[in-house]
Amino acid sequence: MVIDAHQHFWLLKDRQGGWPPPELAAIHRDFLPEDLSSQLQGAGVEGTVLVQSLPSVEDTRFMLDLAERTDFILGVVGWVDMKALDAPSAIADLARAPKLKGLRPMLQDLPQDDWIDDPALDHAVAAMRSHGLVFDALVLPRHLRAMEAFARRHPELPIVIDHAAKPVISQGRYSEWRVPMQRLSALGNVWCKLSGLLTEAGDQKPEAVRPYAETVLELFGADRTIWGSDWPVLDLFGQYGDWIRQCRDIVPEVDHTAVFGGNARRFYSL
Repeated sequence: MVIDAHQHFWLLKDRQGGWPPPELAAIHRDFLPEDLSSQLQGAGVEGTVLVQSLPSVEDTRFMLDLAERTDFILGVVGWVDMKALDAPSAIADLARAPKLKGLRPMLQDLPQDDWIDDPALDHAVAAMRSHGLVFDALVLPRHLRAMEAFARRHPELPIVIDHAAKPVISQGRYSEWRVPMQRLSALGNVWCKLSGLLTEAGDQKPEAVRPYAETVLELFGADRTIWGSDWPVLDLFGQYGDWIRQCRDIVPEVDHTAVFGGNARRFYSL
């Protein structure tokens, strides 16, 4: 079963003038399951993981409602204020929905690079573990030191680095990304998503992502690398079918079953 482990849906009316801005015309509109289903069929993708894109419980409930009504949505990664005093009860409430599989604070948008390296998160992590939830890390290279500290503090918590931590491909800053990623990859509870790299490459040719994708495979191995599209953000610089074909060319064929579905099933307990 081929699984897209990272895609989004949203309604602009719920975003109150936030991202995406009007100048990103390709994605400045509503995106719902009917917009994605034909692309999944064309690419041979049978299921997805729907990931939050707003820091609100209301957005998470919106996604869980879509998942309940959409067969191809196999799991949802939602949002909770993990430092709030009522975080454990909020997590327990959302976890009543069987398709909730994980949580994702939007670390890339927070002013403190070390927000995640804080014992104040311990009670939320304990609640996540008690409900079998995993952690999606929306981070940039500057967050990786704090992310490593968090991962070491919670070795029992499965963590996946979204979009390979968004390396600055367009500026060729490879070393400052690879070194902390190598340290993270040494931790057995940390996985990595092969997703979002076309966006980070920007206007460069799609081939610019290959060294970064190959590094992800080298560091995390075929057993901890998970493919995702990051649709519809993908539409800014690529097409759904082209991205999965490019990744199938990069990933050795012997590893396709794991990277393009099997690992997502294991990580998210789909």
